Amino acid sequence: MPELSKAMLDVSRLVLHKRAVQEQGGLLSGQDPTAININDPLRLWIIQVGVIVLTTQLLSLVLRKIRQPRVIAEVIGGILLGPTAFGRIPGFTQHIFPTDSRPFLSLVANIGLCLFLFLVGLEIDAAVIKRNARLSVTVAMAGMCLPFGLGSALAVPLYHTFIDQSVKFTNFMLFTGVAYSITAFPVLCRILTELKLLDTTVGIVVLSAGVGNDIIGWTLLALSVALVNAGSGLEALWILLVCVGWTLFLLFFVKRVLYWLARRTGSIRDGPTMFFMTVTILLLFGSAFFTDIIGVHAIFGAFLAGIIVPREGGLAIALTEKLEDMVSIIFLPLYFTLSGLSTDLGLLNNGITWAYTIAICALAYFGKFTGCTLAARFSGFTWREAGTIGSLMSCKGLVELIVLNVGLSAGILSQRVFSMFVLEALLLTFMTTPAVTILYPPEIRVRAAATGANFNSADAQGGNGDIPRLEGTSHSRDDEGKSRFTVVLDKIEHLPGMMAVTQLILPPPPPYAERTPPTDSSADLDGKGVSPPPEVGSTPVSIDAIRLIELSDRTSAVMKGSNIDSLMATDPLLDIFTTFSALHGAPVSSSLSIVPFEDLGATVSEQARRNDSHLIMVPWLPPHHHTAGANDHHPAPAAEHTANATPMPTPRVTTHMQNPFEALFRATAAGAEERDASISHSHFVRALFGSARTDVALFVDRHTPGGVAKVSRGGAHRLFVPFFGGPDDRLALEFAVQLCANPKISATVVRVTKAADGQGLGVGLGERVSTEKSPVLGEGERDGSGDAGAHHQNLATIASVFPDTVYGHATTQTRLQSETADNIAWARYTRPSDPSLAPALSRMKFVEVSTPNPLHYIIENALKMSETAVEEHSRLLVLAGRSRRLAVENHHAELKTIMEEHGGVGSEVKRTVGDVTTALVVSGCQANVIVFQAALASD
Repeated sequence: MPELSKAMLDVSRLVLHKRAVQEQGGLLSGQDPTAININDPLRLWIIQVGVIVLTTQLLSLVLRKIRQPRVIAEVIGGILLGPTAFGRIPGFTQHIFPTDSRPFLSLVANIGLCLFLFLVGLEIDAAVIKRNARLSVTVAMAGMCLPFGLGSALAVPLYHTFIDQSVKFTNFMLFTGVAYSITAFPVLCRILTELKLLDTTVGIVVLSAGVGNDIIGWTLLALSVALVNAGSGLEALWILLVCVGWTLFLLFFVKRVLYWLARRTGSIRDGPTMFFMTVTILLLFGSAFFTDIIGVHAIFGAFLAGIIVPREGGLAIALTEKLEDMVSIIFLPLYFTLSGLSTDLGLLNNGITWAYTIAICALAYFGKFTGCTLAARFSGFTWREAGTIGSLMSCKGLVELIVLNVGLSAGILSQRVFSMFVLEALLLTFMTTPAVTILYPPEIRVRAAATGANFNSADAQGGNGDIPRLEGTSHSRDDEGKSRFTVVLDKIEHLPGMMAVTQLILPPPPPYAERTPPTDSSADLDGKGVSPPPEVGSTPVSIDAIRLIELSDRTSAVMKGSNIDSLMATDPLLDIFTTFSALHGAPVSSSLSIVPFEDLGATVSEQARRNDSHLIMVPWLPPHHHTAGANDHHPAPAAEHTANATPMPTPRVTTHMQNPFEALFRATAAGAEERDASISHSHFVRALFGSARTDVALFVDRHTPGGVAKVSRGGAHRLFVPFFGGPDDRLALEFAVQLCANPKISATVVRVTKAADGQGLGVGLGERVSTEKSPVLGEGERDGSGDAGAHHQNLATIASVFPDTVYGHATTQTRLQSETADNIAWARYTRPSDPSLAPALSRMKFVEVSTPNPLHYIIENALKMSETAVEEHSRLLVLAGRSRRLAVENHHAELKTIMEEHGGVGSEVKRTVGDVTTALVVSGCQANVIVFQAALASD
């Protein structure tokens, strides 16, 4: 009898035949809360759900650390709760999973199974097969024929050794072959997404082959159930024909009606309406009911209902988002627990049983791996890529468990054989991720071409991939400036900041007066004018916008990952940003990545290397702001800024302004939810800092979401660059020179050195520059000292392991290396010899200061410049280095004093942005900040 109908009848019998009045006093009257009450089974059902969900969630937390899919935790949890483990505890099964409660648990689990198969149908997109039919069909057929043959051959000794002879051999052989040939498409989809293989040629083939494999597998399962439920061959034929007719009716008539209804109700445009959801759910259970009563399992009807839902406008993804949480949290664990209650690994208690179990596992993996590997190799893939395809197609997951449960409920499989196959499915699913990681590491992956899958070039690539592996050095920093940028977009609130900083990096258009037709003397033979020498920053700018979406445990996130092309076309962040850039004449290439949180930083780094970017720009916008204004902080009067005076400490304040870090990390500043989100974002930024082999700029935006943005009049900006030394500060200085090519941007650069107490000498910000300090080496020594030699390499290794501010040891070698590189950079702009630098340098002031309190000096002048910028209707932007690698001085003692004066911040702040920027944001400076980290040299 079909499983769903049987479960409903069992529940009816229990309710009708046991009508005795139960005590209703509850716990207060001494009643056992786990006692089964047939008339009111909810109490025990809640206990069962609680035990099941907690067990599976705890296991998933552990298995997630080794990148195992959630289904592994659910299967192991079900086995532990069954007779294999917890069932051996006296009284556990009798109180938590008594026999009389099984029908209720089975009914809910089978309803959830129908919903899950509906979601599986929603995941399957026939267009994926059509786009890659040549290879996917070959791999899918090879991955089904060989395993089916091996399973059928193994069924002969299994049948004669373990199966009751009353079971027809043909039925057992068919179920064994289907279990061997099936591939778990939902689990396979998640593994491909987590391993970032969806955009590779291997991933595309596996995804397409998995779709075809799943469709054929469910069809074979329907045929198997029809043969089991039929009394004769003629009856089986009628069942099969009716099932085919129902399938054609759904695919060619109901599908069109559903599409018309979706458009009529606006569900494709605005998401599923309540009426459309109602019709879809009725269709789901109606189709499941029909296939159940004709002798095919109800899950096949639910699967067909999911296939016919329109995919346009992301409707299938939206439907999945509405259903998936209850299915994955409640229903599926219940189903796997029922499987676990039927799985007793203790039955594998003799040598012959274990020999057959090993044979089942070995032949199942050999059949899938060999068939798919050979098919992929003959199609042109390398052996590594072909082996990866074979390993991925060997994933069994929950699909085989569903097949096994259907066979067990139909009486075809015995408890012992069922346990043997459950162990095989668990082992093969567990092996998939480690095998793929070993066979197909990131450095040899071949990405799909922009126009489609790059299948024909698989052999030519030799397995080396098409990602250019670049050294982590600054690109054309000294000559051309930075022209290729990678912009990170992850949240809508970060968009204003990225648009603002993008406008800064774009070269300004020439004044209208300069756009005059060429005269005869300036025209060449083609009638084109002779262009003047380009200024710094006039290099054409290209931008690569990468949209980041965190991969969650939800099925809809996996569906989005397999439909990136359509998602990119409708993503609002990419649409707004590309439109903004196009209006400003900057070409933008966009990409979208859906990856786990721990891989976000590495994904951005890889994207920057692949596109040969010069600078990665990362946004930062605090989710919580205080409302205190700029007038809460009053810098010292201008008269106090004397050359020999040590700045007075800023008075301690009780109300802080919009501090983007204090509100994020301090326990008293914001709610736990805000702090957690901000700490997570800082972890992503630090991971990017630690893995990037490209220059990185963290843009701290002070724009308040929902408030009035402080936009400068006419786009004027003032830059403030505190220069302490080191590669990060040199990068900030060079970027400031590039920005100042824009006539609307001016800059003040202050080179600060720490003097002993009482020996502070400096030049005020209003005075002329003095450049008579350190000696400058000749041109021949510039390249060798700019990167600071081997010691830089050692510190780069340290910084990549501990992505924090790194201070070199105070050795003579370190000091000379750092000062030499700093002096070269400083002299290049204070004593310019390149005429192309003149326009930019004319808008820059260079100041040298020696003071015992450098951070106090920077804070005081930044506050003063911030007020001046407000009066001038411009905007102040601070460019600061993140750390002082190869510098021998540190600011820990002074920073501690500053935090005592203004209020402290968490350690995450200093570890993310460095000491100088931490001092600025703690002090209450209103300016936006760009924190730079120079590229780390790679081996």
